[in-house]
Amino acid sequence: MPEPIAPHDADDIEIEDIGSNPAPTRPFGEVAAARYGRRGLLGGGAAAAALAVAGAAAAAVPAHSSGNTPDGGPSTLTFPELRHQLAQGDAVAEGYEIQLVIRWGDPILADAPEFDIARLTAEGQARQFGYNCDYLDFFPLPQGSRSADHGLLWSNHEYTNTNLMFPGLGAGRAARSRTSAAQVAVEIAAHGGSVVEVRREADGRWRYVAGGRFNRRITAETPMRLSGPAAGHPRLRTNADPTGTRVLGTLNNCAGGRTPWGTLLTAEENFNFYFGGEAAANGPQREHYRRYGIVREAVYGWGRHVDRFNLDKEPNEPNRFGWIVEVDPYDPASVPVKRTALGRFKHECCTMALCPDGRVAFYSGDDERFEYIYKFVTARPWNPADRAANRDLLDEGTLYVARFDEDGRVAWLPLVHGEGPLTAANGFASQADVLIEARRAADLLGATPMDRPEDVEANPVTGRVYAMLTNNTRRTAEQARGANPRANNLHGHVVEIIPPMAGERPDHAATEARWGLFLLAGAPGIDPGARYHRATSANGWLSCPDNCAFDSRGRIWISTDGAPAAAGVADGLYAADTTGYGRALTRLFYQAPTGAEVCGLAFTPDERTLFLAIQHPGEDPGSTFERPSTRWPDFRDGVPPRPSVIAIVKKDGGVIGS
Repeated sequence: MPEPIAPHDADDIEIEDIGSNPAPTRPFGEVAAARYGRRGLLGGGAAAAALAVAGAAAAAVPAHSSGNTPDGGPSTLTFPELRHQLAQGDAVAEGYEIQLVIRWGDPILADAPEFDIARLTAEGQARQFGYNCDYLDFFPLPQGSRSADHGLLWSNHEYTNTNLMFPGLGAGRAARSRTSAAQVAVEIAAHGGSVVEVRREADGRWRYVAGGRFNRRITAETPMRLSGPAAGHPRLRTNADPTGTRVLGTLNNCAGGRTPWGTLLTAEENFNFYFGGEAAANGPQREHYRRYGIVREAVYGWGRHVDRFNLDKEPNEPNRFGWIVEVDPYDPASVPVKRTALGRFKHECCTMALCPDGRVAFYSGDDERFEYIYKFVTARPWNPADRAANRDLLDEGTLYVARFDEDGRVAWLPLVHGEGPLTAANGFASQADVLIEARRAADLLGATPMDRPEDVEANPVTGRVYAMLTNNTRRTAEQARGANPRANNLHGHVVEIIPPMAGERPDHAATEARWGLFLLAGAPGIDPGARYHRATSANGWLSCPDNCAFDSRGRIWISTDGAPAAAGVADGLYAADTTGYGRALTRLFYQAPTGAEVCGLAFTPDERTLFLAIQHPGEDPGSTFERPSTRWPDFRDGVPPRPSVIAIVKKDGGVIGS
């Protein structure tokens, strides 16, 4: 059994939390304070009713129900809760089993070499499973079926931990500045995403199919098409692509989503990590760069070896990243498309919700402190009978940004050229300019700055939308208000958005909604302002909510990122009811190995398997290739930690959580 790891300090943890919004107007905590009152938010012992949105109480428990599970508790979740830990290995609730599905470096294409840590090459990595798996999605095989035993698993590959991939580079961020051209080429190939065929075999174990005919690697060099209003704009043209319509690869793919027509959406988040040069400080686009966190010294040293990452040689290359990329997992020959109509920012996700008239809304968070929550609504309905008819549906529609008002209303403000301040007088000559500079456009519209908006997902049962706000460690005492009553907000919170009803269906296309608080993270009784259901246990509280998913009963599953630094416990996966007597009663289901973040959260259609992406294991201060803080999942001398996808199943074959 691996030995426990002591809690570590925040060292290189917040490189993504740059904070480039120079003058946030009315942060969300201030608005929440005006609505709820500081005293009300700081009160102890919050029950579910106290957390319900004003004017929209939690859904009632049916009259025939006691509101309790058979064991007498208020939660409908039946798994025995884990104890908080911080260890070299992972753990899951009793009665469940962890199955290792695929690891960084495992061969997935037919001609891929076996993983050999001493012989990493760009050619091999481009045929092997990439690094730091994040967003996952399961697409049944055959296409159009509800198969729960055979399908395609998509995985994002967000970024690389250079210090854990290569020997002799030392620890932390400094290792990235010491890479050779050959090592950079491996890192470029390790980014992007993978499509992998997976199958549940007769013994009940999930295995991937090496060389499966659908298997595909997408890297930071895969040719892609730019489409929508910004395609071809002069600010997207480069020496290699004078048309501004073709781009190589995708970068820093964090979370994502899917479309109702069966394609996947992968979100480009911290693209600023890869670009640097003197132009960041002195070039004509310096103010634009600054708003997106692009600085002279890039986080990665790729610009020393590859011209397109050097701003002084290709000043427009960063403008070709920060988009949503659509990929068809069922067609390995298809060209991925960057859909510019959905705006350019640090997309954490892009999750769908169907509107009553057949149009589709897609929600996104911009993952940086004091940034915004967005949604995009298609101009036309989708066609369930003709998949091809939906091919370019994401090129036309309206992008909105959220303003949270004191009276509990959400106003969705359109980012449309020519409306309000989005005019040539303010530097927006066209809709393309609005989309390329979506952050600045949102600033001018008066959107509400949030505390690192990450995953934003609609509950398929209730229609309510839940926004994961991971934290804001830069919040000052003067900004400590209401929903963020703590200066240096380490733990984050979850906001609930309630769209209006159109008949019996929630209208996600509406330009107004209501908002409230689902939970305020941290340890109850220890961290001021932490609020959950009053029955939350000593192991049920969480820190730094990041991603979420919903099961068919409308229960929320929340993964965390940053809990070791913020709270001294491993990141994990928690679940809670969203309605009834167990609303916001979070329970701990899974905890990751030290340094790792829990991502993915993809159920099979029968909900008897839950896939999770465990990324950056060993990402602890001081951890190196030679002396990592864990060697999960192999635990073999000389083998560093390997980001991996796991499957969690119930030992009796039952439904997860029931």
